[in-house]
Amino acid sequence: VDYDKNWPNWRGPFANGISPDGNPPLTWSESKNVKWKVPIPGTGYATPITWGDQIFLLTAVDMGGQNQDEPQQGGRRRRSKQTKNVHKFDVISLNRLTGKIQWQKTVAEEVPQEGTHQFGSWASNSPVTDGENIYAYFGSRGLFCLDLKGNLKWQRDFGQMEKRNSFGEGSSPVLYKDKIVVLWDQEAQSFIIAVDKKTGKDIWKKNRDETTTWSTPLVVEVNGKPQVITGATKLIRSYDLETGKLIWQSKGLFANVIPMPVVKENMVYLMSGHRGSALLAIRLSEAKGDISDSETIAWRYDKDTPYTPSPLLMENNLYFLKSNNGILTCLDANDGKVHYSNQKLDGMGSLFTSPVGVGDRFYIIGGTGLSYVIKHGPKFEILAKNQLDDKFHASPVIIGKNIYLRGFKYLYCIGTP
Repeated sequence: VDYDKNWPNWRGPFANGISPDGNPPLTWSESKNVKWKVPIPGTGYATPITWGDQIFLLTAVDMGGQNQDEPQQGGRRRRSKQTKNVHKFDVISLNRLTGKIQWQKTVAEEVPQEGTHQFGSWASNSPVTDGENIYAYFGSRGLFCLDLKGNLKWQRDFGQMEKRNSFGEGSSPVLYKDKIVVLWDQEAQSFIIAVDKKTGKDIWKKNRDETTTWSTPLVVEVNGKPQVITGATKLIRSYDLETGKLIWQSKGLFANVIPMPVVKENMVYLMSGHRGSALLAIRLSEAKGDISDSETIAWRYDKDTPYTPSPLLMENNLYFLKSNNGILTCLDANDGKVHYSNQKLDGMGSLFTSPVGVGDRFYIIGGTGLSYVIKHGPKFEILAKNQLDDKFHASPVIIGKNIYLRGFKYLYCIGTP
C-alpha cells in the first residue's frame, strides 16, 4: 500500500490537503455520481482517514436521556452546548469500496464534562494511521491505539481540557515515524507532548504559556531534522521533534488560532482570522530564537484570512477562505503578491471545512451541502457547483477517482460509476 495513495491523517498524505494522484468527478448530485451513501451513527465532524480499502472515522453516540445538547443560557456561552447524557465514543471502520461498516469499537463511554460549540461535536479530532494501527484521539477522553481490526492495544488519558467559552475540542494528533504529537492548548496549563506510538508512553512534554487554540501541529524537516510547528495566539513556536527543545518563536497571530500551518520547501505559512487577519511566511532555514520582527519573516498579509478552514498550497498558489465564509483569496506563495481576492462563493453558509486539491483544481464544501470546484491557477474560475442533501463540517478526502464526504447524517462516496 503506497503512503500517497491513502489519506492517513487530517489534511492528507503530505499534510497539505492535496491528493497527489486523485482524479474525482467535477460534478455530482444526489442522483448523479454517488457510488454509495451510508448513514453514520452518532455525531462527529472529524474528517475521516483511509488506508487500503478501509475508511476510519470517529463518532460520539448520544445514549439518550434528558437534556439533549442543551444550549447554555446567557452571555457569550449560548454559542456552546452541554449534555448530561452518556455518550459512546466510537471508532468505525467501513469498506472503502462498498461503504459497509466492518466494525465499530467503543473506546470510552461517559458523560462529556466539557461543552462543545453549537457548530462543534464531541468527536471533532481526526484520527491518524501508519497502516498498522489507528491512533484515535478524542481529546479529553484520551488517545487510543487500535489495530486495523479494531482491537485496542493501548490508551492514554491526558486529563480534562478547559476550552475557552466551552467551545469544545478539535486539534488532531500528528504522527511522524515513531512519535505521536498532541497539542493541548487550553485555559488551564497548556502543553505539547510527544508519545511513543508503540506504547503511548511519554517521550517528552513541554508546558506552554498559551491560551486555547484548535490548531493541528505541522512536522517539517529542516536541514534533515524534524521540527514541530504550532500556531497559537501568544506565539508561533517550533520545537525539536526529538527532544522538545524550543528552536524558534514569533509573535503575529490573533485569537482562537485554528488553521493548520502549511509548508513549501523552505517556507512555512501560518494564519489566523479571528479578531484580526494575519498571514506570516517564514523562512525555515534561518529561523532560530525569537524571529518576531526579523527578516526571517519573508512577507505578511493582513486581510481576509481564515478563522476555521486551513489553507491550501498548490505549487506556487496559496489559497485561503475569509473567516468562516465562502470568500476566496489566492496569493503567490513566493512573495505574497495577490492573484485574486474577495471572490464570493455564494450559498455555502458557515464554512468550517478546508479545501482539498488535485491536479488542476480544488474542492470546497460548505455547511449547506453546496460544493464548489475551482480551477487551480492565478485566475479565478468556477468549474462546477454541486449540491447534496446533507450538511458538512468535515473536510473532503480524495483517493484515486473517488471523493469521500462526511456529512452530519451520511458518508458519501462520489465517483464515476
